[in-house]
Amino acid sequence: MSGTVLKYDLGAGVEAFSTRRDSELPYPVIQGHQVHGCKVAVVDRPDLTRQELEGYDAFITNLPGVAVGVRTADCVPVLLYDPVRRVIAAVHAGWKGTVLRISQKALEVMAVKFGTASADVKAVIGPAIGPDSFQVGLEVAEKFKEAGFPMDDIWSFQGAGDGSPMSGGHHIDLFKANRWLLEQAGVLAENIQVFDIDTFTDQSFFSARREGPQCGRNINAIKLLK
Repeated sequence: MSGTVLKYDLGAGVEAFSTRRDSELPYPVIQGHQVHGCKVAVVDRPDLTRQELEGYDAFITNLPGVAVGVRTADCVPVLLYDPVRRVIAAVHAGWKGTVLRISQKALEVMAVKFGTASADVKAVIGPAIGPDSFQVGLEVAEKFKEAGFPMDDIWSFQGAGDGSPMSGGHHIDLFKANRWLLEQAGVLAENIQVFDIDTFTDQSFFSARREGPQCGRNINAIKLLK
């Protein structure tokens, strides 16, 4: 499948996809300069530049024909679609953004600006580093605990390990953590699709942990159709 985009089915009226390392973008995608924070931008012009979107990690729009997206290379992409109010969002949720509950903040902005009800939202959680590969220090695990995440579901301790990469130690399941955030915000469980593709082990996707931070990025985009 290398070279083709991973397409998501969120229903009529919208397109959503993630690129692989050899994919080409099918059309321009508005992206920001992400900083692993929790600022949410409303894209109200089709010509917004990355410079204008400095410091944002989530992007919302109701403009038909305008794609918004986030860049990832192990972090979690969350794509949201409200088919009732016709609003979309692309969210970049690394572990820091997940702890800061950025997907919930995106839903809050969708509600305030456009009247979105979380129960109407359809969501995709795209390829990211998987729980067996996301080995973290105790201090990172503690941040999830302090932030109120359900540790019994998202955390595991794998002991000393077997010598293979990322074995042993503390592990966090970012897929489950972000699904939990969406459900806590009122998104229905049946409206959440999780593509639990591990970018660390699936070499058709870029992985900063596998390749280093200067590697390329997977583009995760969503667009309202005209």
